[in-house]
Amino acid sequence: MTTLTVLVLVLLILVFALVSGGLAYLAHRHPVAREPLVVGLTALTALGALMTPVFTR
Repeated sequence: MTTLTVLVLVLLILVFALVSGGLAYLAHRHPVAREPLVVGLTALTALGALMTPVFTR
């Protein structure tokens, strides 16, 4: 992989981590909707499912 590809992947991971943290925070503020830990882990699982084919290529 080129340096640009690695940089883009790292930035995507940071953005997805920020989004999952935001979702966990929103779920924490409104606990009736979902449990915060489940929301955050679901977002990170989706990130792993999307990024694994890219990293293994």
